[in-house]
Amino acid sequence: SSDVCSSDLAAAFLADKKAKKASEIFPENIVIGCDTVVVLNDEIMGKPKDREDAFRMLRSLSGEVHTVMTGVSLYLGTQTTVFTTETAVEFYPLSDEEINDYLDTGEPFDKAGAYGIQGKGSLLVRAIEGDYFNVVGLPISALSRHLKAFEKAVARPKIHINRK
Repeated sequence: SSDVCSSDLAAAFLADKKAKKASEIFPENIVIGCDTVVVLNDEIMGKPKDREDAFRMLRSLSGEVHTVMTGVSLYLGTQTTVFTTETAVEFYPLSDEEINDYLDTGEPFDKAGAYGIQGKGSLLVRAIEGDYFNVVGLPISALSRHLKAFEKAVARPKIHINRK
């Protein structure tokens, strides 16, 4: 559907923007850029602007299944590849008190969708389907596989000098 496509593109676009900028500074190195978004229905959730925004995000995620998408971009000079990993996450129904208690920890304010599954936010999660590390923000196994393929694709022939 178009909403999944646009959120898929959003995560990839943001990751690519980060990696491209860094690759201009480090053109001889492989650069990895990542960005994670939370998607519920048609809304793409990044990091909350403030406590009120974080409360609104958590209230909307309460009792629902949402999608976490991480876009990953690899660069070496001008050569690049981009991929996206998706994980479905289901939240328990949350009371206002549970949301406020979680907000009081200070944890959600620098995280897409206003929660961190690797911290106290794990208490909000009923189930996940897919890569846990994608929800954390770095789909490690997918990255490893894409990185190996990218390294092969951009491999430069080794120059051997015969000094006889």
